[in-house]
Amino acid sequence: MLWRRALRKSDATAVRVLVGETGFFSEEEQQVAVELVDETLLHGSASGYEFIFVDGPGDSGALLAYACFGPIPATLSSYDLYWIAVTPSQQGKGLGGQLLREVERSAHLSGATQMFLDTSGRQQYAPTRAFYVRSGYKVAATLQDFFAPGDDKVIFVKYLV
Repeated sequence: MLWRRALRKSDATAVRVLVGETGFFSEEEQQVAVELVDETLLHGSASGYEFIFVDGPGDSGALLAYACFGPIPATLSSYDLYWIAVTPSQQGKGLGGQLLREVERSAHLSGATQMFLDTSGRQQYAPTRAFYVRSGYKVAATLQDFFAPGDDKVIFVKYLV
């Protein structure tokens, strides 16, 4: 596996494929993931987004996992984890946990003291929420019917020390 931070033009397509493969994200959500890549390719660090990519072996290694995170505007030391996704063939093997720890390490080295993330309250996302709890995150708030009727927004936080 190859871990990298530098974006490539091909990452927009690779991210769309990866988040689509998971079966969790709508077409609109997939487009948002691509837009963050495009924004960063266009504006660099001024976009406020940072990425970590994990590619498979070989010269044409497919994208296995990625995360997008960055400082929350108008805060002193709070970061947001915007996206983390692992291709289905690699789920349950520890790659997501490794990627999340690397995001936290990188953010902490940049001055972050806390990491926020949010996800859906739908039953489909129960394994995702359990993953965050196992990784040391606590529910900070639940916004009922945020995404749609019956689809809450669950906000998690972890203090980075």
